[in-house]
Amino acid sequence: MKITDIKIGTRLGLLAGFLLCSMLVVGGNDWLNLKASNTRVRDAMERSLMLEHSVDAARKAQVDFKIQVQEWKDLLLRGNDSVAFEKYLSAFKTKGEETQKDLNQLAGLLDKLGLDTKQVTTARQSMQELNGKYIDAIKSYDIANQDSAHIVDRLVKGMDRAPTKQIGDIVTYVLDQSERLMKETNESQLIAYQRASLFSLLGMLIAFCLGSVVTYYFVVSIIRPLARAVHIAKTVASGDLSNNVDIDGKDETADLLSALREMTESLTKIVNEVRNGTEMITTASTQIATGNLDLSSRTEQQAGSLEETASAMEELTSTVKHNSDNTKAAQIMANRASDVAQKGGAVVGEVISTMGSINESSKKIVDIIAVIDGIAFQTNILALNAAVEAARAGEQGRGFAVVASEVRNLAQRSASAAKEIKTLINDSVEKVGIGGKLVDQAGATMQEVVASVQRLTTVISEIANANQEQSSGLNQINTAIIDMDSVTQQNSALVEEAAAAAASMQNQAILLEQVVSQFKLRAISGHLS
Repeated sequence: MKITDIKIGTRLGLLAGFLLCSMLVVGGNDWLNLKASNTRVRDAMERSLMLEHSVDAARKAQVDFKIQVQEWKDLLLRGNDSVAFEKYLSAFKTKGEETQKDLNQLAGLLDKLGLDTKQVTTARQSMQELNGKYIDAIKSYDIANQDSAHIVDRLVKGMDRAPTKQIGDIVTYVLDQSERLMKETNESQLIAYQRASLFSLLGMLIAFCLGSVVTYYFVVSIIRPLARAVHIAKTVASGDLSNNVDIDGKDETADLLSALREMTESLTKIVNEVRNGTEMITTASTQIATGNLDLSSRTEQQAGSLEETASAMEELTSTVKHNSDNTKAAQIMANRASDVAQKGGAVVGEVISTMGSINESSKKIVDIIAVIDGIAFQTNILALNAAVEAARAGEQGRGFAVVASEVRNLAQRSASAAKEIKTLINDSVEKVGIGGKLVDQAGATMQEVVASVQRLTTVISEIANANQEQSSGLNQINTAIIDMDSVTQQNSALVEEAAAAAASMQNQAILLEQVVSQFKLRAISGHLS
């Protein structure tokens, strides 16, 4: 498998992965060295701290022992009473215990450091023996006898020199060991640093060399095909389409070279087609110029016809507009007639109502006359009875008889007048009834008139709307004809421009053929261009 078979993205990913792994290896090695160095430094610090504690413990033991010896001397010199004696004796014992404690601590620290603790053990035993001798000697001390202090002093004289020397030797030993261990620690740290630096430099150098080689190999595998692609593109740009494009690999540069090869082949086909097309364009442009001349002539004829049509449409539009105006006037008159008819219908309705009221009043008058007739009849009877009674009365009732006769005459005349009035009233009631029927018929007729006028108004309104729509449509047709005339005029101008453009296109086709002939082609699909 060749490297050019691998995609560029994959190669760059592998290169980045290799560089990252190299960095990881170098960084991991440095991290391990730092971790080891940190451990060594921490151990060295712990050792140094323990050494310092050891030195402090040795010196403290030395100081505590000297204070213990001083407390012993103070005991002998100032312990002449029981309180002072107990005070200094207690201080002597306390310092002895502290000295033992210091030596025990020192022995533990030296053991942790891996140093020899024999001297500490010997000094601790010597201290214990010395404390026993001091306690035995103090038994010979008598508080009341000051001379006993000299006796006790002679008993322990020189006994503290050996323990003092032993503690001094321990201090010296601890200091020497501390200095030795510190020196060894510094030397080991220096050696570890030098080793870590060497490994780190070697790792970086190896990673740099390998990275440089791999990077160079990967970059060359990308740059060379790109350079070939650039060369092919420049060749095509110069008009040379005869080069063969060889493809090696399956990466993006191979895809680019394949695309360039396809582009070259496509351009070759296009140039061949353009060459063939220029001849066809030349022929077609000549035909277009001839056709444009015919089209120009027909366009002028069409423009004349459109002008005549526009004139006729203007007359028709004027006529329709006049009809529309007359229809609007008729609509206004019909609306007025409808209003008048409606008012007449309302008046007839009122007349019908009035006639009904007259009929009712006439009936009431008839009833009243009947009452009057009844009263006259009764008055006549009463007058007759009064005359009979006056006749019976003789001479005394003669005047009353005359009066009764007059009353009877009046009653008869009232009855006669009442009958005539009744006859007239009945005749009036009959005529009023007939008039009411006629008025009802007039009301129905008026309603039919109103309905007919309303229908007429509706029809006239529809005619007016139709005339309006017709006028609007004619206006649109007139506008369209004007637009068509304008477009026809424009078409005529465009035909002339097209003729000029056809001539120009013929010239451009000739120039295009000259330009295309500059391309250098190669054989494609069995044809040589």
